[in-house]
Order: sequence, then C-alpha cells, then structure tokens
Amino acid sequence: MNDSIRFILNGEDIALTDVGPTETLLDFLRLKRRLTGTKEGCAEGDCGACTVLVGRLADGKLAYESVNACIRFMGSLHATHVVTVEHLAGRDGALHPVQQALVDCHGSQCGFCTPGFVMSLYGLWLAKEKPSRQEIEKALQGNLCRCTGYEPIVKAAEQVSLMRPSTLFDPLERTRSEIVSRLWAMLASGTIRIANGEDRLIVPASMQALAEVLSQESDAIIVAGATDVGLWVTKQMRRLSPVVFINHLSELQSVREDEDGVTIGAGVSYTRAFEAISKKIPTLGRLIDRVGGEQVRNMGTIGGNIANGSPIGDSPPPLIALGATLTLRSLQGQRRMPLEDFFIAYGKQDRKPGEFVESVFVPYPAATNRFAAYKITKRRDEDITAVLGAFLLTLDAAEMITDIRIAFGGMAATPKRARIVEAALIGKPWTEATIEAARSAFDADYQPLTDWRATAEYRQLTAKNLLTRFYLETVGAPAELKRFEEVA
Repeated sequence: MNDSIRFILNGEDIALTDVGPTETLLDFLRLKRRLTGTKEGCAEGDCGACTVLVGRLADGKLAYESVNACIRFMGSLHATHVVTVEHLAGRDGALHPVQQALVDCHGSQCGFCTPGFVMSLYGLWLAKEKPSRQEIEKALQGNLCRCTGYEPIVKAAEQVSLMRPSTLFDPLERTRSEIVSRLWAMLASGTIRIANGEDRLIVPASMQALAEVLSQESDAIIVAGATDVGLWVTKQMRRLSPVVFINHLSELQSVREDEDGVTIGAGVSYTRAFEAISKKIPTLGRLIDRVGGEQVRNMGTIGGNIANGSPIGDSPPPLIALGATLTLRSLQGQRRMPLEDFFIAYGKQDRKPGEFVESVFVPYPAATNRFAAYKITKRRDEDITAVLGAFLLTLDAAEMITDIRIAFGGMAATPKRARIVEAALIGKPWTEATIEAARSAFDADYQPLTDWRATAEYRQLTAKNLLTRFYLETVGAPAELKRFEEVA
C-alpha cells in the first residue's frame, strides 16, 4: 500500500500525498508550481491552450502524448512524465526549434494559444519524422487560434519537420533512458490510497486490485481518460469521491487482433484504437479521427465511452451495428454480452455492483458487407454529435437484403438499434423504392428530443436521410448523391 502519487514534472521527481481526487493538472501547474506557460482557456478540453505532453511506458517503451491539462486529474499521472512548455528551453535559454519555427513563420500574434500549439507540434515532431500536411492538421485539431490563422502555424510545422532531435538540442532525447528507469521504479509501488479530508482517490496496482477495490467501494467513480468526467468537475462543479484511476493498468491497454476481429481493452485510447482499427475497418477509423481533437483522442478511451453510456457517445452506434461483444469483469469472474444489451435506459447500464468494463470485441465486417457510419455535427471537427448513424448491410446475389443492422446515437435515451426499420428492409430488394417505403418506420423506432444541438424534427429527418445516403453510396450514384446532399 502507498499513499503518494509519484511522477516526473519536467526534470523533477514529484511525490504528492495531499492531492484531491478531482484536482486538475492545470491547477497544479499554474497555482502550485507557477508554471504559467500552460494557459487556461475553455476548461473543457476544447481549445488546447493548456496542452502539455504526458509520457508513459507502453509495451516497455516511453511514448509521449499531447493532453489537455484542464481536464486531466492528478490521480491519473502516477508513473508518468509531464512536460510543459518551460522544459523546452535550451541550457542558455535558447528557443527550441519548434518555438523558433513559429517565430520564423510568424505563427503567433496575441500569444495566448501559442504554448499549446508549441506543445502539440512538439509532440508531433517527436512522433513523426516527416509528417504530411494531413498529419500536421490532424495534430492541430484540438488547438484553436483566434487571431493568427493556421497557415503560418502549419508552415512552421513543415519547417521544423526537417530538423530532428538527434541533430539538435532536445530535452527529452537527452534524458529518455534516465526517465524510463525512473518511471519503472514508480510503477513498482502497490495500490495507492489517498484521503484528502472526506475526499479519496485510489490507484489500484493491478486488475485484481481493481476488482477488490470495486467490491468494497460500490459508489466509486472509475476514471480512465476523464474527457467527460473532467467536465463534471470543471463545468458542473460536482464533487466526486472516491475516484478510482485505471488509465495506468497495462492489462486494460491490450489490443489483440485475430482473423475474426479485434479485442480492445477498456483502457485503450482512441489514438491507439485508430491504429488497430483503421486498416481493417477504415470507415471506423475515419470516424475516430473526428472524435474531439488529438489531445482528447490521446486521453479518451473506447471502454470509457461505452461505460459512460451517453446517448451521444460516438463509439457505441458503429460497434453495435458491427455486432460487438462486451466483456465485464469483477471478483466473480467475467461476463459477456452483446454490446447493445449493455444500455438499459438513460444513465443506466447492465453493470452489476463491483463490475467494470474489461474489453470489447469488434468483429470485422465481411468482404461482402457494406458498412458506413455518419457523424452529424454543427462543425466538422472537434464537436459533439447531434446524430450518429451506423449501417451494416448484407445482400445476396440477387441484391436482396438478407440482413441489415442499423444503430443510432442522439435519437433516444441510449444508443439504440432501429429494429422496426430493419424489419421493414430485410427480405426486400435493395432499391430506392424499398428505401423510400422504409423511411417512415423511423417514426416508430425513435422519438428524439430537442436540445441545443438539434431539434427533434431535424434529428428524425436526418436519420431518414442518412439511410437514403447509405443507399446512394452503396449503389454508386454520385450525381443522385450530390443532389441529395444539396437538398439535405
């Protein structure tokens, strides 16, 4: 048993015994360490002004990821290396090449967002030797600039990509082996329990320890990436206790591929899931690319998105359409179920006391299947879903519908199959007339709500139109699809 969170901040070992379960990394950096280069903008993981890098051991290697400090809880930092913009300075105070490139390319005006851009570009520079324009833009999805415009920032990224850490001063390359040794030593500690007044946080040492903790703490809040839970604190001012942090558990980080599909551990981030899924299910990979910004994808987990049970979660509808299977675990063992059965009602999932999400198995669609997923938002990138529809179609040689699975988010209190629409389609020819006749069945499947993202009428019409769009795309009708998109 241990009573301290231990991590490395830039070059310094930190041990915290008086940390609260919902204390954020941003507050710690700015208020307790006076590292004010990390800025507070939105406090919800949207603007990127608070971006820092967090390095952790994965498969025995040290990997650095950009994260939003405003929604990253201190309890999730055990055995990690936190790097802020202050750490990039050279021994004589010289600018890091990433910073110098922004100066040279005039990538900063008011400067408030600049440290966040620097850290996102620094993370990209460490990960990619010569990133493409698309990879640069993807790395900057989670950083908002109000005054400079992105073109000079992208040019800075292209300029600095020509220079590598091996030939220029870089603090992480110089100390990488030393950092790895220090993190391994921190991982050797047992389960961490810290009480701060009436508030408590727990960092279990293993999966077995996690199961034991949850058997004793029936009201515990399980936190992996905190991309949603973080807003409970920063926006809703909720008090959470006890909080159990699981993002460090290697057993939950596994990705296992076989001939039939891929098993994704509950702690696998969107970024890692993209690497595993995009090759075999490219449609799902493209959807993951639209989940938040890079920082959110580095923090958020597939298992957390499922366990949270939000009706507008991005991963459940396509996984349900694909026929995914969920595995839950507790001291009593494992329990498996179709993912669609996990969601019971708003805020209620089929999870018994002491159970936690362990993994999800995602079957690969057959070569003859046609699969699509559509995320509808007010802006294309880094926005919360209004409606998300997923379709998996099976046709026979005569183009008759032998099976179709349709699932939607944003249309009901839970992610939900459109079973009445499916029934109206199965056994019919895959034709425009069949689609038109089935559209009205959506009214029996769903009765969506109106909120600030969309009206009920808009959601219902959009769901019907997405079925039509899916049909037009599968039959390869670009002219008709173009006219349909102009009307929609």
